[in-house]
Amino acid sequence: MKKTLVSIVIPVFNEAENVGLLHNEIALAVTNRPEDYEIIFIDDGSSDGSLAALKNIRGQDARIKIIQFRKNFGQSAAISAGFEWCRGDIVIAMDADLQNDPADIPLLVDKVKEGFDIVNGWRKDRHDKWLTRKLPSFFGNKLISWITGTRLHDYGCTLRGFRKDVVKSLKLYGEMHRYIPAIASRMGIQSTEITVNHRARQFGKSKYGLGRTFRVVIDLISLKFLLAYSHRPLQIFGGAGLLMILTGLVSGSYLTYAKFVLNQGISGRPLLFFTLLMVFLGFQSISLGLLAEMLSRIYHEGLDKNEYAIRQLIGFTDENIDDRSRTVL
Repeated sequence: MKKTLVSIVIPVFNEAENVGLLHNEIALAVTNRPEDYEIIFIDDGSSDGSLAALKNIRGQDARIKIIQFRKNFGQSAAISAGFEWCRGDIVIAMDADLQNDPADIPLLVDKVKEGFDIVNGWRKDRHDKWLTRKLPSFFGNKLISWITGTRLHDYGCTLRGFRKDVVKSLKLYGEMHRYIPAIASRMGIQSTEITVNHRARQFGKSKYGLGRTFRVVIDLISLKFLLAYSHRPLQIFGGAGLLMILTGLVSGSYLTYAKFVLNQGISGRPLLFFTLLMVFLGFQSISLGLLAEMLSRIYHEGLDKNEYAIRQLIGFTDENIDDRSRTVL
């Protein structure tokens, strides 16, 4: 009987000191497992020798495959490339900074085998700075769960397990990798959450900070629109139009009352014009942003465009390329 193939997808950006140790831990974690494994590292435009370190690992382990980007395209693009090129029946995504524990990989694999489409890691005992990482993450997870309707404790944990058909149906861009469970919820998937080990960073610098919070909020607005209104945009634009009309009727009624009942002049009230102008411009800006998001989605999905450019593929065979070209999403 054919063994289950598990693909481990790992984005790498300036993690030269970590990738060798990470590979050793992964190899130890999957030893004596009944599945076959492939490990796909995506070099996301690293400038610190990460690619050389990955090539050295490739020389020691034929299961290693490397995708090198032409420049830094971001974590979502790197994960998307790994999903596109992987061949596994089960797919594991994780970070390269050694904060995710490879010993949790078998737990995720076994949980997916139970019948779940997505198994999400929960860093219950998180070893990060409280002010810049843990506090924003706490409120962010609450907000994301409330807006998307998908209840998770830890949206920011990259360590997740997937069935192949789920990842092959995903298109990621922007910072959307953190919202994979919410995006996939439109497919009617079964997901669960398990507690995973989290470790303090030993080498290198974190790529996250408070500045990313603003981008997360913007992507969250986009996600809410895509989940609720991408197939029925008239509801949101129509709702905004009705709200503006209602506001106009209310203010018009008041001005009519002030003009004909109170005999007050209404032509010289700059505050009224300023308020109306701000409301109009606010709705116009949001509408333009959402329309741009729809056009971006059409560009990336309708035209099958990727948000990354590959410089070279290492370890992939002609069979890999043929399988990718035959994939039906």
